[in-house]
Amino acid sequence: MSFLKFKNIEKFQGHLHKKRYFEGWYYKIISKDFKQSIALIPGVSLNSDDPHAFIQIFYYTYAKTPTLQTHYVKYDIKSFSFDKDAFNISIANNRFSMDQIHLNIEDEDVTLIGDIDINHHTKLKQTILQPNIMGVFSYVPKMECNHGILSMDSLSSGILKYQAQAIDFTDAKVYIEKDWGKSFPSQYIWMQSNHFNKPNTSIMFSYATIPFLGLKFKGLIAHVTTDQRHYTFATYNFSRILNKIIKSNEVTFKIKKRNYTLHIHATSIDAVKLKSPHQGKMIQEIKEGLSGKIEVELTHKKKLLLKDTGLYAGIEIMF
Repeated sequence: MSFLKFKNIEKFQGHLHKKRYFEGWYYKIISKDFKQSIALIPGVSLNSDDPHAFIQIFYYTYAKTPTLQTHYVKYDIKSFSFDKDAFNISIANNRFSMDQIHLNIEDEDVTLIGDIDINHHTKLKQTILQPNIMGVFSYVPKMECNHGILSMDSLSSGILKYQAQAIDFTDAKVYIEKDWGKSFPSQYIWMQSNHFNKPNTSIMFSYATIPFLGLKFKGLIAHVTTDQRHYTFATYNFSRILNKIIKSNEVTFKIKKRNYTLHIHATSIDAVKLKSPHQGKMIQEIKEGLSGKIEVELTHKKKLLLKDTGLYAGIEIMF
């Protein structure tokens, strides 16, 4: 397997003749005034029954009475196109890349029109052993689900018109990731926030049941950026979970890697149903919120490196 292929995971990883395959990109954008957020998931669902492209929309307002709305807009698979040499995909009249989103959606129940420019990306450092966040597992063929972090933290500018309302996303924080393969894990926890009191701090955490060679194991990935430094806790670098508590809307983890210890306590709030893949078909449902809270404490030996709370967190607890 080529290092360059797994280094440039932002590009479309599949081909349109695949069966039982999905690929989706995830953008989470929260306005500077913290009043509104939107998550956009463009992707493809390839299977023999219902092959199609899609854009899934998750809109949330932070108010005394929060509003959550989701939309799943289907497109003919022929409307999907991609650049072989760069991350640049189109679905009908909509375009997505690392640096720009152009939307022109007028469906039965949703209108979403506008342009967002994205810059100042915080990307992961890459090595041969860790071409992306999956580490050496990046090179394992036929994983049911592959995960990639494209930017832990970015900034945006632009205005989107959602339904009849114009939303200003100037100086908004953005998080970008993607998944591809056949199916989401049967059990998993995922969370992310880049809204901490300490500037330029962000976290992504994933814990899942992973099928592998006819067996199953629990896979861990946690990545923290703060003070322009990156800290990765993962199964492949021999990080150990010392303690975990998993409830329907709340999780606690204590993780150790050599002399580093990471404590996480996350609470999910106002989750809503989204579609997710199984054998390439978008037929399962998950629950995600965009208003969760993640308490993080990171230490090296006895030195405290970070103690902060991430707000406006995306959290999925599927255990």
